Amino acid sequence: MKIKQLFDFALKLGMVADPRGLKRVKTYLADAKKEYDDLRPKDKPYFYQDRLTNPYSDTGITVDDGKTEVKRILTGIDIDAGEILLASQLNERGKKIDVVLAHHPIGHTMADLHGNMDMLVDIYADLGVPMHVAEKLMEDRAKEVGRNILPGNHYGLVDMAKLLKVNLINIHTPADNLVMKFLENFIAKRKPRTVGDLMDLLLEIPEYQEAKKLGMGPAIHAGSPKHRLGKWTVQMTGGTNPNDKIYKELSRYGISTIIDMHIREGAREIATENRMNVVIAGHISSDSLGMNLLLDELDKKGIEIIPCGGLIRVSRNKKKNKK
Repeated sequence: MKIKQLFDFALKLGMVADPRGLKRVKTYLADAKKEYDDLRPKDKPYFYQDRLTNPYSDTGITVDDGKTEVKRILTGIDIDAGEILLASQLNERGKKIDVVLAHHPIGHTMADLHGNMDMLVDIYADLGVPMHVAEKLMEDRAKEVGRNILPGNHYGLVDMAKLLKVNLINIHTPADNLVMKFLENFIAKRKPRTVGDLMDLLLEIPEYQEAKKLGMGPAIHAGSPKHRLGKWTVQMTGGTNPNDKIYKELSRYGISTIIDMHIREGAREIATENRMNVVIAGHISSDSLGMNLLLDELDKKGIEIIPCGGLIRVSRNKKKNKK
């Protein structure tokens, strides 16, 4: 498959796993089309056209020569200058890298990370938070993230990849959707009773086992192993951390335990004040799990996977079961 086909395949997997449901994802795309159609002619050149077919502003194709057949990818959680140089060196040494696949945003997908956060409104509303409350809190947080991102230099890595003729894409929210769905199903099936039971359960997952060996395994950030789980939610998608105030609302509407990749200190304090349990499964390990679910599907198509950039590679395909 070519790079665009690989990208579209990953998008489809992410959309199917999207916690909003495919119908609401398609509604989001329809709203983007209406927004574009309603723009004044002079404003249309500034509209990011990918929004018409891609519901995740933190996921995109950065460099694509348009002709490469993908047989081997170099992939990691964070791709920086070193990984681009590594791809270039491997190319020179005869081990051709057809595309570098990052998880975290780069270039335009970093500049517009906050544009992806609207999906959290539906997620929190489905958990019982009134729509107007979820909408206002996430609107404020998205603006904050946008202000923080705006001064950054997001295109240095992009320039480097172009100069070295290294194809570059990133898959962020689709992979996060995959890990969130995986964990929801895994936990629901096993029905842990306490926070301690949940911690033991997470350590049955190879990515979390490896992370614990590396000193970054699952941790309880609020609550106690003896606390009962109560009504729980996995929160691992939507671009970045939500508004800290959402934790008070989640507690108010019946959520006792949150399972997340990471949490801001202010949010942890609010969760603690509201007597909630917060289990942090781990950032890089959770990202690795989501990416592995995607990479296994690419592996099935005969694409060779070369992990780097912090990725804890675990294959769930029967023909390969290696870390």
